[in-house]
Amino acid sequence: MKNIILTDAEISHKTKRIAYQIYETFSSESEVILAGIASNGFVFAQKIAQELTQISDLKVTLCEVKINKQNPQETIFTSLSVEAYENKGLVLIDDVLNSGTTLIYGVKHFLDVKLSKFKTAVLVDRNHKKYPVKADFKGISLSTSLQEHIHVVFDENESYAYLS
Repeated sequence: MKNIILTDAEISHKTKRIAYQIYETFSSESEVILAGIASNGFVFAQKIAQELTQISDLKVTLCEVKINKQNPQETIFTSLSVEAYENKGLVLIDDVLNSGTTLIYGVKHFLDVKLSKFKTAVLVDRNHKKYPVKADFKGISLSTSLQEHIHVVFDENESYAYLS
């Protein structure tokens, strides 16, 4: 059974709000790097980038971050070289913040590089964290049981998030 927690319209609204928050935070920068964690985090980053380019004059650069979610201590790969995001503002983006494992290892990777500003964004924050990590920008916060799972679906025609 799918219990829909975010509809396509709600995801669109939350994406736009997060884009405005990012613009407000990075307005003193000329460029912002949106680093989306593969695969849904990167899709969400692309949606935010679309909104951000419509509402601001910031140069928006997308970066795909590949993390082995089963073993996040393995080497992390990014679609951009370190030089491409060094001394720039960066937002690390994922779809769901579950235990915080993926996000904290992603944060750790970018801490090895000098950045002018560093923030995190998620569509859904579950409030069940094993690590002391938080999302600076979030679409929705939910307190769920540990047995429940949140899934985000980004289809061409429709996006939604559901609880199972």
